[in-house]
Amino acid sequence: MPIPGQIIERNARHFPQRPALVCGPRRLSHAEYALRVRQLAAALVGLSLGRGERASILAMNCTEYLELYGAAEWAGFVLNTVNWRLAPAEVAWIIADVQPRVLVFEAQYAALVDALRPQLPGVAHWVCIGTGAECPAWALHYETLLAGGDPAGPAQRAQPDDALCIIYTSGTTGRPKGVVQGHRAHASLSEILSGELRLGGDDRLLAIAPLFHIGARSLASAAHWRGGAVVLHRGFDADDVIRTIERERITAVHLVPTMVAAILDSPRLRDHDLSSLRMLMYAAAPMPLPLLKRALAAFGPILVNGYGQTEINLPTLLHAWQHRPDGTPDDVKRLVSVGQPHPRCELRIVADDGSECAPGAPGEVLARSDTAMSGYWKQPDATAQTVRDGWVHTGDVGYLDDEGFLFLVDRKKDMIISGGENVYSREVEQALLEHSAVRDAAVIGVPDAYWGEAVKAVVVLQAGARPDREALIAHVRGLIASYKCPKSVSFVDALPMLTTGKVDKRALRARLADVAKD
Repeated sequence: MPIPGQIIERNARHFPQRPALVCGPRRLSHAEYALRVRQLAAALVGLSLGRGERASILAMNCTEYLELYGAAEWAGFVLNTVNWRLAPAEVAWIIADVQPRVLVFEAQYAALVDALRPQLPGVAHWVCIGTGAECPAWALHYETLLAGGDPAGPAQRAQPDDALCIIYTSGTTGRPKGVVQGHRAHASLSEILSGELRLGGDDRLLAIAPLFHIGARSLASAAHWRGGAVVLHRGFDADDVIRTIERERITAVHLVPTMVAAILDSPRLRDHDLSSLRMLMYAAAPMPLPLLKRALAAFGPILVNGYGQTEINLPTLLHAWQHRPDGTPDDVKRLVSVGQPHPRCELRIVADDGSECAPGAPGEVLARSDTAMSGYWKQPDATAQTVRDGWVHTGDVGYLDDEGFLFLVDRKKDMIISGGENVYSREVEQALLEHSAVRDAAVIGVPDAYWGEAVKAVVVLQAGARPDREALIAHVRGLIASYKCPKSVSFVDALPMLTTGKVDKRALRARLADVAKD
């Protein structure tokens, strides 16, 4: 099987004039993309970035992002993608943990990066994406650096067993973990997705989700695997997505459910021709059944769902032909499943004692595939806990029906999915507990018509403290990314507890539901 860097070469040879990347007014053919990747790889190797050494990127979606990914695929250095939505302290911790030799950043983050530079002594080179005028004096200009690279590329090439990228997940307790994915696993993922989603050389994928996530990156790679094109958006705007689908004749798009709802609610939807669209993937968050039926009515039978996590991306798929809202009772029930495993993935549902669960009985979801991570960066104990005998222990609770459809019913790690972003309750709770007025706190996800789930904090105050919702939310916003912050806060005298001393979140959700009914 070829690895990603070889696919770049293949596309440049077989489809030189076909489009590879579009972002705003910028358009690159596969030949142009390959040339820029080779030059960038050569320039970075010229900065002594060897195989296995790290480079980090802090940027919104842009052509340079995929060029840097391509350079890592070509030359074998490891790319760390940094979530630009994180708080400065979180950004600093991740970059310090990775210890990159090179940090590439967009000009809009120059002030943040400058403030963090004293905390990152291991970074030898700072590279700024933007105009020459926007580039600070202490950084190299991206285009100038790239132009100085050898058009033939470096002699240094990636090998199949090399690490390709490090993508950080939110930590359930303590610090986040860096998921390491290798070239071979990424190639397998690209091949599987391109086949399962039937992506070909004439497809044009619209990528809206940020490239610092594995989801957007894996779909872009799947499109390129067959010589297709990737159209990048830097952010989400429903009307802009509608216009782009018509203008660029988009054939495939990935939208989280909140985005689907916004597009369906747009009064401009009926004014544009979206007939080119043949696949809409909504994996990343649960789709409420009423919204799913609206989407099927508006777009037709083109919706695809799936399940996965950075540790093992998209092991299951619910294909377009399996969306049957007018089918049998089993068909309708399976609309809220996340589908069946693809042929190169195995699933197991196990009880706490490790025994296999019968169909319909919930347990932890285990998955095994050649798309799994290599491990957690510098965390061998966490790796050994998560990957056992080749099986990735996802931490999610679900069950399989008698035909192998996976239904997720809970999250062992108390993860909340709000607007397609993963939020871990423990991280938010720790931020709340740093406020002097807070004695105890629990965070749960509550149903939300727009976000799918909203972050809700339940707080026990110190004696004599006065409840102030806005002050607490502002406090949390200063410590962690804004999308993780509570949308609402309730104050209680005490939290329900289990005999183990842990908060009984099931009882807490039931209590809040009863209060809402009242």
